[in-house]
Amino acid sequence: MRCPFCGNVDTQVKDSRPAEDHVAIRRRRFCPACGGRFTTYERVQLRDLVVIKTNGRREDFDRPKLERSIRIALQKRPVEPERIDQMISGIVRRLESLGETDIPSGTIGEIVMESLARIDTVAYVRFASVYKNFQAADDFDKFVSELRPDHKDDLDA
Repeated sequence: MRCPFCGNVDTQVKDSRPAEDHVAIRRRRFCPACGGRFTTYERVQLRDLVVIKTNGRREDFDRPKLERSIRIALQKRPVEPERIDQMISGIVRRLESLGETDIPSGTIGEIVMESLARIDTVAYVRFASVYKNFQAADDFDKFVSELRPDHKDDLDA
């Protein structure tokens, strides 16, 4: 593993342990050339996934990109980092188990929204606002009213 500080390719593993609910290995590494310490994660990848964008463009699946979008939706929400990591790993496992290497971006978005809805409603609405491209406050009103259709009846009574 190349040292991110000096570029030396001869780094040493100092500690390894399971991470993310035993679906990854966390390794603490040391660079003898510069003395730098850094962490790497090793995960099983069942197959190379390709995302089919709505415009037909194809790009390699990017786990860090998925993770960034989920963490943005969950920013300042009371959800433990371990739970977020478990959710992301679960989403990736689910995508890999679909049996297809080409996955429409819409499928990924729906799976992410389903996962977020189970752990935090605010994050779910945040993600949906970007995923569904909300343009005005009315878009939020409509989406939230669909979340609680019985709440509208309470207001009419």
